[in-house]
Amino acid sequence: MTDESKAALRQFFRAARRTFVDGLNASQRERLERDLAAIVSPLLAASSRPASYSAVADEISPRFIGGQFALPRVSATGLTFHHAAAADLIPGYAGILQPQANARPATPDLLLVPLLAVTPAGIRLGQGKGYYDRALAASPARTIALAWDIQVTATLPCDPWDIAVDYIATPTRLFDCALPR
Repeated sequence: MTDESKAALRQFFRAARRTFVDGLNASQRERLERDLAAIVSPLLAASSRPASYSAVADEISPRFIGGQFALPRVSATGLTFHHAAAADLIPGYAGILQPQANARPATPDLLLVPLLAVTPAGIRLGQGKGYYDRALAASPARTIALAWDIQVTATLPCDPWDIAVDYIATPTRLFDCALPR
């Protein structure tokens, strides 16, 4: 798989996600994100140290999933997770809200993961910088990719460094990714 092929897929899935979200009004989007929360919440029961992410633009937001979450911080050394109140978040890499550098570090046992596209087997296509793949490779945490239904696709290219997720949650479905593998 060439970098150009993955770049074309990223462009395609960004446009598809943007078109889908642009077709939603605020109440429709909120309903779908609340439906996502209802699907994800039971999986959080076994977690004592969950981490989430700060959604941007047309990413599906974990905002209605209850609980205290550590959040990612992008630095020169990669992606790390920290405890921070919403009021203490600052713009970081690509303007994404993240904890400040002095925020208390966290070691999550469950990660909610953003993406551009994902297969039912848990192969995920991210933004292309590898931050999550490196973090997932270094962590034994269970992973739940959060997606709009349109982001689930039959196949994606997979490089040796791509780390599959354990579950995929959409507003309508939960996939146990170990089943198709």
